[in-house]
Amino acid sequence: MASFLQDNQDRFLTELVDWLRIPSVSADPKFHNDILKAAEYLKARLEEVGLENVELCQTAGNPIVYGEKIVDPSLPTVLVYGHYDVQPADPLELWTSGPFEPVIKDEKIYARGACDDKGQVYMHVKAFEVMMQHGGLPCNVKVMVEGEEEIGSNNLGIFVRENKEKLKADVILISDTGMIANDTPSIEVGLRGLSYHEVEVTGPNRDLHSGLYGGAVANPINVLCKMIASLHDENNHITIPGFYDKVDVLSDADRAELNRVPHSDEEFKQSIGLPATYGEEGYTTVERIGIRPTLDVNGIWGGYTGEGAKTVIASKAFAKISMRLVPHQTSEEITALFQQHFASIAPAGVTVQVRPHHGGEPVVTPTDSVAYQAAAKAIETTYGKKPVPTRGGGSIPIVAMFKSELGIDTVLLGFGLDSDAIHSPNEHFGVFNFLKGIETIPLFYQNYAQDFNK
Repeated sequence: MASFLQDNQDRFLTELVDWLRIPSVSADPKFHNDILKAAEYLKARLEEVGLENVELCQTAGNPIVYGEKIVDPSLPTVLVYGHYDVQPADPLELWTSGPFEPVIKDEKIYARGACDDKGQVYMHVKAFEVMMQHGGLPCNVKVMVEGEEEIGSNNLGIFVRENKEKLKADVILISDTGMIANDTPSIEVGLRGLSYHEVEVTGPNRDLHSGLYGGAVANPINVLCKMIASLHDENNHITIPGFYDKVDVLSDADRAELNRVPHSDEEFKQSIGLPATYGEEGYTTVERIGIRPTLDVNGIWGGYTGEGAKTVIASKAFAKISMRLVPHQTSEEITALFQQHFASIAPAGVTVQVRPHHGGEPVVTPTDSVAYQAAAKAIETTYGKKPVPTRGGGSIPIVAMFKSELGIDTVLLGFGLDSDAIHSPNEHFGVFNFLKGIETIPLFYQNYAQDFNK
């Protein structure tokens, strides 16, 4: 296998680059044809490596790419999930090369989607090719790659509920996460949930001259800023009543174990250009990211933002606000608490609308399962070190949905790094990480097949 990977790595990278050129941005309807093109590209590649029954499954939104290889019904089945849609590339001026003009420099692949998630999905495609060229798959595989993850996976739940028999499997394998570092491999065993909203504060029925009306009317932008500021207290504790009622509080022993993860606040600050860390009082950076809920403003706008000056009091102000959730919190309950609280703190003189977007549930996956151990052994073989179990700060809402709808757990076998700038300009994915994923994934299948019935 090693020689095959070495001999074909340039071809593997070229194929990935071709896929990355397709701007499969799901958030913007103008890219719809590119979404379809990206799905067709993946379908063709899955067929080339030997998967069967490969199809584009239509949904009310973007198609889901499905394929399978059932080598023996008596063997375990792995369901691989990923997504081929990507985030918008804005702001374009901050990219050092075109977001959809992939370049490989400094041993990194630069492009939107390089790490999240096309690069990591394509590791699996090439891992299938490696296995098919060297004795075949050691167990059954099903692949489901969607095109709406970056906009909330609105149609995935419907597809899963309507296709439970088609998707029947023993474990789900996802590579949409990362590792601590290339010299400190890790596997994420926890993810935070999400509650996402857009808020609108409305004052006068039109924009007003700030000299003629200033001081006599509520300025929606000023009001919105004050409302947002009130959502945290002086200890960066979220002030929404009931927000923490169901938060899973770890024991001192569990917190100590979590903080054994290799981490340097100095390196953390330096990597993102900050003079100091910041967050909820009484918790370490590792804890703030992994086991504590958060509330952040993701965007805020209103009034005049063009060149020069225009002295107006805006009629409206807007913000996008997201909350990351931890075990025992639910997106439904937190959404309701946020809506009620945000409306209640609005002063007289404005009206408020809160529009929920999408959400997802937090999840913790077991580390004593056959599948997790198979992944851990695979990583130990290729990296030479046992992986550290970690809790990730991000959200993959479908993991909890898979558990509730299909009744199976997920292994998060990700190969990205925090420095890969996903969702940001100059997103990239290490060539080392891409190839190491292709090397490691077949070992997961071998280990899982061997240990499944023990």
